[in-house]
Amino acid sequence: MQETIVISLGGSIVVPNLPDPDFINVFKSFILKEVRKGKRFVIIVGGGKICRNYQDTLSKTINATTTDLDWIGIYTTRLNAELIRMSFGEYASSEIVLDPSVLPSSSKSVIIGAGWKPGWSTDYDAVMMAEQLGAKKVINLSNIEYVYDKDPKKYNDAKIIIKSSWADFRSILPKEWSSGLNSPFDPMAAEKAESLGIEVAIMNGKNIENLKNYLNNKTFQGTVIS
Repeated sequence: MQETIVISLGGSIVVPNLPDPDFINVFKSFILKEVRKGKRFVIIVGGGKICRNYQDTLSKTINATTTDLDWIGIYTTRLNAELIRMSFGEYASSEIVLDPSVLPSSSKSVIIGAGWKPGWSTDYDAVMMAEQLGAKKVINLSNIEYVYDKDPKKYNDAKIIIKSSWADFRSILPKEWSSGLNSPFDPMAAEKAESLGIEVAIMNGKNIENLKNYLNNKTFQGTVIS
């Protein structure tokens, strides 16, 4: 049976300020090597910094509602996702997946998804897709090496978390999801992942060798929550 791997790909490493072709090429090359080994990938692409920039701009032009902010964020995830989908060419599904509650019908080995609807993050979409596919692991690729027990930019005594239970991890997250939330993992997605018994590994997506180590069950830099 073909192994399916679900990845929540942070928009901030796809488009840190401008789209990053170097990262996309290295990421694509690695994924296609794994595909040739018989793996299948479902990659849900986030909005990242560009999403928050659009949301901030909208808030300065109108009295934006939460729904307004969510929609502008969703459309940035879809643009980012189309960039990734098209970069895979013939290996990727012909369309991005917008509804994570529906199994993708494509037989392609690379399926790309994006934001769905207001109130949902792409982390949550990735967990939903894992549920649909029966996958028990989700890889969260972002621009951080580890999760800390508190913000290391504010606190010098912040400690790295290597492994955590869902209960302990959720205790350091915000209690609710909000548009443009900058958190190591969406709190709603964390709650759902815990209920489904899904393991989430959070790591720096720029370090492709590190991702390779995780997939091969070798020592890697990152945080595992289960």
